[in-house]
Amino acid sequence: MAIRVFFLALLLLVSPSFQVVRCQSDTDAEIAEAAEDSGLGIVGDDVQDFGDGTLTSAPGIETVYVFPENPGKLVRTGEETQLLVGLSNEGDAPVTVLAIRSSLHLPFDHQMLVQNLTLQEFYNASVPVSAQATFPYIFAVSKFLQPGSYDLVGMIFYEIDQQPYQTVFYNGTVEAVESGGFLSGESVFLIALGVALLVFLGFWVNGQLQQLTKKTKKTAKVEIGTATTDSSLDEWLEGTSFAQSNKSKKKK
Repeated sequence: MAIRVFFLALLLLVSPSFQVVRCQSDTDAEIAEAAEDSGLGIVGDDVQDFGDGTLTSAPGIETVYVFPENPGKLVRTGEETQLLVGLSNEGDAPVTVLAIRSSLHLPFDHQMLVQNLTLQEFYNASVPVSAQATFPYIFAVSKFLQPGSYDLVGMIFYEIDQQPYQTVFYNGTVEAVESGGFLSGESVFLIALGVALLVFLGFWVNGQLQQLTKKTKKTAKVEIGTATTDSSLDEWLEGTSFAQSNKSKKKK
């Protein structure tokens, strides 16, 4: 089983982009028939609603997924994201693939549905026994979606002997990011806030320097001889020869 899963993953990596289905089996005729009869369409509101939550996965069916050229699983809001789904049929009968659908949920509670994504239908896509096939799935989340981490649940619907089944091929986290620019709105806000803080800090430092400069200019002036002297200086020199000489000069 591990070898088959590895082979199917390798098939996804080397499969051409947007090719509807690519089967590998022991019979070349089956491969050609599956490729020629396959079709791809976007489902509208008037088509069958696949899956009501009661369908189960069929025995012998294995699935694998890959985000081509997007290993970080980044989903840009308002833009299309491509996902390749691989299906391996190890059962006893051919598989008719009907559609692929996905939905977006809050990561801490899958009961909280964020958005139902594209329901994509396939026409006459058959996977023979002991064969593998690759199906492209293209979806887009709302452009108004708040950036962050969400859980993506993807399901593939198929029939075996007219009995409907579904298999969850992906149930994990994706990262929604804003499109149309390198910086997000939150990044712009943080940068603007940082610049405002730096400007405020510059004004504060400039004010402190100006106050310090004013204090250094306010120094006491002391004049000797005919100029006035500070009273505190006279008291300190009282009793000295300098003080007596000043008194004699005043008497003259």
